[in-house]
Amino acid sequence: MVIGAGFAGLAAVRRLAPAPLEVTLVDRHNFHTFQPLLYQVATAGLAPGDVAYPVRTIFRRRPHVRFVHALATGVDLAAQRVELEGAGPLPYDYLVVATGATAANFGVPGVAEGSFRLYTLEDARRLRNHVLSVLEKADAAGGRDGGAPVFVIVGGGPTGVETAGALVELLDTAVRHDRLQFDRLRARVILFDALDELLMGFPARARRYAQRVLEERGVEVRLGTRVAEVHPAGVRLSTGEEIAADTVVWVAGVSVEGTLAASLAGDPRGGGQKRAPGGRVEVRPDLSLEGHPEVFVAGDAAAVPAPGGRGWSPQVAQVAIQSGDHAARQILRHLRGEPAQAFTYKDKGMMATVGRRAAVAWLRGGLVLRGTPGWLAWLGLHLVYLIGFRNRAVVLVNWAWRYFRWPSGPRLIFGEPGPAPAPANEVERPRPGGGRRA
Repeated sequence: MVIGAGFAGLAAVRRLAPAPLEVTLVDRHNFHTFQPLLYQVATAGLAPGDVAYPVRTIFRRRPHVRFVHALATGVDLAAQRVELEGAGPLPYDYLVVATGATAANFGVPGVAEGSFRLYTLEDARRLRNHVLSVLEKADAAGGRDGGAPVFVIVGGGPTGVETAGALVELLDTAVRHDRLQFDRLRARVILFDALDELLMGFPARARRYAQRVLEERGVEVRLGTRVAEVHPAGVRLSTGEEIAADTVVWVAGVSVEGTLAASLAGDPRGGGQKRAPGGRVEVRPDLSLEGHPEVFVAGDAAAVPAPGGRGWSPQVAQVAIQSGDHAARQILRHLRGEPAQAFTYKDKGMMATVGRRAAVAWLRGGLVLRGTPGWLAWLGLHLVYLIGFRNRAVVLVNWAWRYFRWPSGPRLIFGEPGPAPAPANEVERPRPGGGRRA
């Protein structure tokens, strides 16, 4: 059984699907979300459906793969079963926990109530509606700062940099092409980070390039600055300075706290597993749980050992894909009576786009691409990993249009979403017949 239809979960199921196993995939959503492009949904560059794909369609030609649309609420390791909300428990012989992570607040007051996160498709849709509404209100009645909107982004990693770059492009599009009437010169996008540089983990020349391009395009980059509180009127910095803002986007990091994987620690049924910073579950070198070789944790939920055993690998898509695939390989090796293998992360590089025709791509071997070459490399990689021919075609056309012209993307306000829908109360019942369950 695999819990979670993110990058790690899909990689595990794809590896297990050809084997003569009964594979069950459980997720509270019936679609996979391509998270690296959520910021484009949030800034009206893409529609929500462009970055989501139905799970059942992905595995429609795999008769041994069964999808259960339900919320997994707990794992009973002793009884080898997964508990579901609104339905009976599901038994397993092997389990891969790939439940991802959530936004980390770092104990800052007001983050949960006063800011927008960007980790799920619902987060992106809600932020897009809010941003477009702010622009419309600025046109109709004038916003803050002398009649212009102010956006604050907290977090100088790839998501923060990409969101900041996309927001200034959206402001330009709103004024030049949609003819919204607000003072573009007074509209502000402010990017805060507590560290002294953006994109930590990238080479120094890539970090400097990203900051320079953002500042040239109008983003106010304030490094070495810690946000102490988020409130309805904006943010308060650790220095006591108040920054008024219409929107605060919190992308300062992620945590496993509050997820199913975190329940494996401290819960007697979960075995009281050790936890690494951010709530990630510590795993053995082969990604299995200590004392439970039949259970694996992969992706953002796991404290995946870094190459050489020095700390932990980053919580990025490539680690998720490789760790999910590795966990599935270990299940197959165990069934064949072969010894487990330690996971080794193969770093293929890192990428971040700063905006239209501007990106940094740090490729394997140390090559760094900047500007248009980096942007094209970024586009190509994301098209390769995006699921579904229709999604690839729509996104490709959208990006090609954006390459030559500014206006692109669905700048539509559909209204604020209501409460999140309850998980499905009914799940499919097991098929008759035996066989191992994974």
